[in-house]
Amino acid sequence: MPSGERRDETARLRRSLGRGDLTAMGVGTMVGAGIFVTTGIAAAQEAGPAIVLSFALAGAVCVLVALCYAELAAMVPVSGSAYTYTRHTLGPATGFLVGWTLLLEYVVAGAAVAIGWSGMLGAALDDLFGVALPRALTAGPTAEGGVVNLPAVLIVALTVLVLAGEVRFTARVTKALVALTVGVLVVVIAVGAPNVTADHWTPFAPFGLSGVIGGAALAFFAFLGFDVVATSAEESRDPRRDLPFAIIVSILVATGLYMAVSAVLTGVAPYPDLNNATPVATAFEAVDAGWIGSVVLIASVVALTKGLLMILYGQTRLLFAMCRDGLLPPSLARTAPRTGAPVRPAVLLGLLGALIAGFTSIEVVAELTNIGALFAFAAVCAGVLVLRRSEPGRERPFRTPLVPALPLAALGGCALLASTLAGLTWLRFAAWLAAGLALYAAYGRTAPTRARGARSPGTRPARDGSRPGAAPSPVTPRRTGVEAPQPEAAVATPIRPGAGPSAPGPAPEESR
Repeated sequence: MPSGERRDETARLRRSLGRGDLTAMGVGTMVGAGIFVTTGIAAAQEAGPAIVLSFALAGAVCVLVALCYAELAAMVPVSGSAYTYTRHTLGPATGFLVGWTLLLEYVVAGAAVAIGWSGMLGAALDDLFGVALPRALTAGPTAEGGVVNLPAVLIVALTVLVLAGEVRFTARVTKALVALTVGVLVVVIAVGAPNVTADHWTPFAPFGLSGVIGGAALAFFAFLGFDVVATSAEESRDPRRDLPFAIIVSILVATGLYMAVSAVLTGVAPYPDLNNATPVATAFEAVDAGWIGSVVLIASVVALTKGLLMILYGQTRLLFAMCRDGLLPPSLARTAPRTGAPVRPAVLLGLLGALIAGFTSIEVVAELTNIGALFAFAAVCAGVLVLRRSEPGRERPFRTPLVPALPLAALGGCALLASTLAGLTWLRFAAWLAAGLALYAAYGRTAPTRARGARSPGTRPARDGSRPGAAPSPVTPRRTGVEAPQPEAAVATPIRPGAGPSAPGPAPEESR
C-alpha cells in the first residue's frame, strides 16, 4: 500500500454503530445532569411547577431543530455534525465558526458535568459512608478553601481512557449506564406519584410566561445530547436510515422523562425547596421516603458519568473532522490502528477539559454552553433553507417536513431562548467568535492548499451507508451545495454528474 493511502486509512472512522447504539448515546447524553440537578434549580429560580411546560417548550424547539439536522445528516453521513453541514451549505468560513462555537459548547459542558460529578460523588460518599472529602481537593481556587477539584480531573482522565478504546466498547458502556439511569427514574416516578399533593402546583406559573421561557432556556442545557448522535454519523452502519430515527427518538424519550420527573418533584415538595444540587433527594425526604435519596445519589453519579462520556465523545469527533478538513492541524486527524479511535483529539481536549474542571467553578464554565449550541442549531436550520432553494432536486433520504415553515419556526425558537441569556454571556461569546475569526483568517482559510497537498487520488473511498452503485445526482453541485468529504477524508463519495461512485472529485473548498 502506498504511503499516501496508508495515511488516509488512519483518518477513517469505523462504521460499527447500529440504531440502538445511536439512540442510547443520545438518551445517555441528555438524561444526565439536567434531570438530577437542572430540574430543581429551574423550578425554584425560573418557572415554579410550570417547569413541566419549560421542558415541553425546550423539547419542542429541539425537535424542530432535530428535523433539520436529520435531513442534512442523512445527506452527509460523516463526522462533524453541524460543523460539517454548515461548511458545505453556507461556506467554509461559516462552517468553521459553527465548529468553533460547538467546541466551546462541548468543552465547557464537559467541564461543568465533571464538576457536577465531583460534587455528586462527595454527596454520595457522605450519605452512604459518612466520608467527607477535603474541601481543598474538591473545589478549584475560585471557591473558598479550594485548591484543585481532583475528582473532576480524575473522571475526565478515566473517560478519555474509555474513549481510546473501540467505539463499540463505548457504546456498550453507554447502553448499560442508560438502562440503569432510566430504571432509577422509573422508580422515582412510581414512588413519587402517589405522594403528589396538588396544592404544591398552586400557583402553577408563579413567574408567568417569562418564567416558563426562562426555565426553557435553562432546561435547554439538558437537550444538547442529540448533537452527539449527529457527530456519530461516520461510525454508523446505516446513517441514512438510523440517524434521523435516533436523533428524534432520543429527544422524545428525554422530553417525556424530564416532564414526568419534574411534575413529580414539584408535586411532592414545594418548588422553592428544590433549589439545590440534589433536588430529587430533597423532594423524597419530605414524604418520608428518604431511602430513595441514596439510590438517587448513586444514579446521579452514574448519569453524570455517561453524560461526560458522551460529551467527550462528541467533541473528539468534531475536532477530528475539523482537523481532517485542514481547518485545524491535520496531524490530529489520525486514528489508532488497533481501535480505530481518534486518540489525539481525545487526549488534547481531555487535558483542556481537566484543567477547566479542576481550577474553575461550575457557574463560570456553564454560562457559555447554551449560546454556542443555539448558534450552531440556527446555522443548521438556515442550511436546510439554503439548500432547498439552491438544489431542490438533490436526493434526500430524509426530508424535513413543512419547509420553509418548520426551519423558520426552529430559528424563531432558538432566537427566543437566546434572548433570555445574560448580556455578559453575549459579550463572552462575541469574544470567542472574534478569536475564531482571527484563527480562521490566519490558518483555516489556507485549508484548500493543505488539502491539495495531502490528496491521494488512488485511495478508495470508504463506505458511507449509501447504496452501492447508486446513480449520481443529476444536479450539479453549486457553490452552496452539499458535497460529502473527498476520498482522502475517507468517508463519502462526492456527487458529480457523470462520475461513478468511486470517482474522486475536487475538495469542497476548491469548488468554491
